[in-house]
Amino acid sequence: MSTDRPIRVLLADDQALLRSAFKILVNSEPDMEVVGEAPDGAQAVALAREQHADVVLMDIRMPGTDGLAATRTISSDPALADVRVVMLTTFEADEYVVQALRAGASGFLGKGAEPQDLLDAIRIAHAGEALLSPVATKGLIARFLAQGGGSDPVPGTGHAERLAALTGREREVLVHVAAGLSNDEIAGRLEVSPLTVKTHVNRAMAKLSARDRAQLVVIAYESGLVRPRGDGAPHPQ
Repeated sequence: MSTDRPIRVLLADDQALLRSAFKILVNSEPDMEVVGEAPDGAQAVALAREQHADVVLMDIRMPGTDGLAATRTISSDPALADVRVVMLTTFEADEYVVQALRAGASGFLGKGAEPQDLLDAIRIAHAGEALLSPVATKGLIARFLAQGGGSDPVPGTGHAERLAALTGREREVLVHVAAGLSNDEIAGRLEVSPLTVKTHVNRAMAKLSARDRAQLVVIAYESGLVRPRGDGAPHPQ
């Protein structure tokens, strides 16, 4: 990841006025710039390739190719492996949240978020971290993932088989990642350094072929490694 140039941001939303507002906000920051605007998912994918975008702010609901389909296309294209997608949704308790994460999004953010939250989201996604907006609690994510895939491991994903390659500590760290804890919080729980946690997270990502931290959360649930309690919070199996 280059630090010599600003974060290249692509805006994908069918509302021109909203794109204009986002563009002004993003371009006001010295470490990022808007490199393209798309009114639908198909153009978003094309521009992501053409403009070498780092982060795409992707509206879920758009005419034609919607944000979910566009995100799946981006996440499945090896040439776009470094592109991170932040899904934008009107309602954060949206049924599309789980679909967005499964499609390959790094996270999601409500359109009503504060400007600084949006800017932080771009930086967090660019850094490869999972973005779960402040309003979207860990329990909410757990419930949506459970509803999206049931209580049993998703057949055909291969996640359960790949989990066998993880060490005991890597599995332990993965459980904490699925609970929405940061590296610093996990380090406190396990009484190790944040750098050690980061190493375990990176190794787990490599072994599980996860694009980023958000995908680790999805894999943890789909494999059955963790399941939500009755209150929606995750617990290890």
